[in-house]
Amino acid sequence: MQTFLNIGVDVAKDEVVVACAVQSFSVHSVANQHEALLAWLKSLPAGSRIGLESTSCYHELLADLAHRQGYTVFLLNPMDTRHYAKAMGNRAKTDRVDAELIARLIAQEHTRLRPYTSPTANQRKLDHLIRRRAKIVRIKGTLKLTMANLGGFAPELKAVLCKLDALIAKIDTAMATIAARSPQHEETQQRLQTIVGVGPLVGMALTNTLERVPFRNADAFVAFTGFDPRANDSGHKAGRRRLSKRGPGELRRLLFNAAMSAVKTKVWKPIYEYYRCKGWSTTATLVIIARKIARAAWSIHHYRSTFNPQRLTKCLT
Repeated sequence: MQTFLNIGVDVAKDEVVVACAVQSFSVHSVANQHEALLAWLKSLPAGSRIGLESTSCYHELLADLAHRQGYTVFLLNPMDTRHYAKAMGNRAKTDRVDAELIARLIAQEHTRLRPYTSPTANQRKLDHLIRRRAKIVRIKGTLKLTMANLGGFAPELKAVLCKLDALIAKIDTAMATIAARSPQHEETQQRLQTIVGVGPLVGMALTNTLERVPFRNADAFVAFTGFDPRANDSGHKAGRRRLSKRGPGELRRLLFNAAMSAVKTKVWKPIYEYYRCKGWSTTATLVIIARKIARAAWSIHHYRSTFNPQRLTKCLT
């Protein structure tokens, strides 16, 4: 007889709404606070599965507590649950409906989902800083474009941009300090930065991801970054391939930026010209190179090696 439960949780800032795939289970709310969540988790049967969406930072407390209590936790992409709701014919969207939907998804699809593992305190801090840094860089770029055609604001614009540059520099210093606390992280990052085109920021983001998530092979890591091509075939039709663009968008952006830097070097430039001569567009070629950088990063991390440029020439023969 089944004793564990498949729990769905809709997370908000102040409270979480809890539902279960079992009809007799009453939907209720729990305060999104340490004591209340811990008391609720201890009332669940051992071996229960808990699913919740990734919602900024509001899900972190529950996910970490549930993982430490020994429950299997699934952190879901909100886009996936939205598509699942459409497939199930849901016409309404409320906290209760969302919690029940997540519980149903966990009960039916848990074998295909990746269980959540809690990051270390340093890994979480680095992840937060990397994402905040990206936000500030976007704000800086937007500000420059917005004020580009307006005269009379040059001194004020320069002052604001200098403040943003100082903030970015402070974040970079904080990230370097955190990374230096772990000799393993520092050593892995140094090996990843032997990849031509990978600098400290990209190396730090790659290290933080590869150390936390156990990828089976390079293909799994490429799929995680969202650089995997998505098939669109039916019958005799061979549809156009597009990137899945799943996973962390900032890591994908950093890998693409690394590719743009790499193609200017003598190591990667022949690869770039090879694919351009085959008819690939500039963007598609950069994606190919970003994918190769991701594969090289997984291999270097997995086999504890360094970058070997000679292996790149295999694709030219």
